[in-house]
Amino acid sequence: MIRKVLVANRGEIAIRIFHTLREMGIQTVAVYTEPDANSLHVRIADENRRIASYLDANGIAHTAAACGADAVHPGYGFLSEATSLAAACEKAGVVFIGPATETIRVMGDKLESKSKMQQARIPVVPIWRSDPPADEYPVLVKAVGGGGGKGMRLVEEPADLNSALEAASREAAGAFGDNRVFVEKYIRNPRHIEFQILGDARGNVIHVFERECSIQRRYQKIIEESPSVALTPELRAAIGAAAVEAASTVGYRGAGTVEFILEPTGRFYFLEMNTRLQVEHPVTEMVTGLDLVREQVRIAEGQPLSVRQSELHQIGHALECRIYAEVPEEGFRPATGSIGVYRPPSGPGIRLDSGVEEGSVIGIHFDPILAKLVVWAPSRTAAIERMQRALGEFVILGVRTNIEFLQRVISTGAFAAGALDTHFLERHTEVFQQAGVDLPPAVLVAASLATDVPAAKRQIAFKDPWAVGAWRNT
Repeated sequence: MIRKVLVANRGEIAIRIFHTLREMGIQTVAVYTEPDANSLHVRIADENRRIASYLDANGIAHTAAACGADAVHPGYGFLSEATSLAAACEKAGVVFIGPATETIRVMGDKLESKSKMQQARIPVVPIWRSDPPADEYPVLVKAVGGGGGKGMRLVEEPADLNSALEAASREAAGAFGDNRVFVEKYIRNPRHIEFQILGDARGNVIHVFERECSIQRRYQKIIEESPSVALTPELRAAIGAAAVEAASTVGYRGAGTVEFILEPTGRFYFLEMNTRLQVEHPVTEMVTGLDLVREQVRIAEGQPLSVRQSELHQIGHALECRIYAEVPEEGFRPATGSIGVYRPPSGPGIRLDSGVEEGSVIGIHFDPILAKLVVWAPSRTAAIERMQRALGEFVILGVRTNIEFLQRVISTGAFAAGALDTHFLERHTEVFQQAGVDLPPAVLVAASLATDVPAAKRQIAFKDPWAVGAWRNT
């Protein structure tokens, strides 16, 4: 039995994992680096330990062993898909809450993973290790060992391929320590559909249905939902079966995600597999009632899956919006500052996974995600209405955020109609048109604190971050 877990992550995902661990009666250990010394996740854990870096696999494993932790949960990002942390935990005698090291290695290598899927007769997007035929353009140059848009370039013409390969290789080397890249067929106007999978040490593998992740900026997801309006029951069953086969092919153990590209014709292709918990996992939990972190811990203990495929159902509709400290109207420029006012929404069907509070300092050291706002409702239309209300009530002052931008996106007619693909934002440029009014900071603070001011009037845009001290005594 696992009785104490070190979470090798920070912010909202660390806090979300702590919640389930405490429900299971498991002690929690937070780790932090100097910029995070006063962060919320550090304060709410049962114990905390300072580390040199969130990327120091050996240091994290040794810290876990030294504080008596039975296991390490990697969260997402950082070392969650790195063989180094899984191997370091094994060497230190600590359980790694995730798949086996070899599984991480195989599925983390995009070329090897695609080869495995081809052997399993799962449709794969065509790839080349050298120049593709001229009639196959446009193509994507992609990093072998990473994701999140890093080391990726769209190439429209053959003459531009070499420069794209060089640029992508340099970026991949810096981001992942692996400069290998390859060329992949570019599918026009696809949807991004992913299936959550679970596998235990006894060979049982199930899928926990799909998430639609087509609304993206710079190849990174910002809005996710489940179910997808694009899937018929037959198509859902076909892609779900492919996801289970993909996981079974590599003897998958733990929670993971199999990602697919879906063409407008209904044809689908394996894209990649993420051997970890996804940022967007809450939408799956909201429509199924399954706690994916609890399942991860159970699997790591050697227990069988708690449910069978036939026992799982999608009930209602869930939407997730990622709340970032960034300026969408300026090319999604990351924003910094101190959060002076933090008023999250509440009410039926609302879940907020947050890593910040009033007084939190948003710097340049980490990914600018602040929180994940998730809603559930009986139908997609009702879920959109609930998300519009929740975003309208969400007040964050002191740092620029993408809240108003997200509200504009989900308020478009195309989003309401479910007309989604990965180029949605490129086509709907109207969502970048800010309709705010500049007002002095003192007015913004007063508006946010006034309980009788309508939410719409509290969501006033302003151009520049402002210091907490400027208004504290106003």
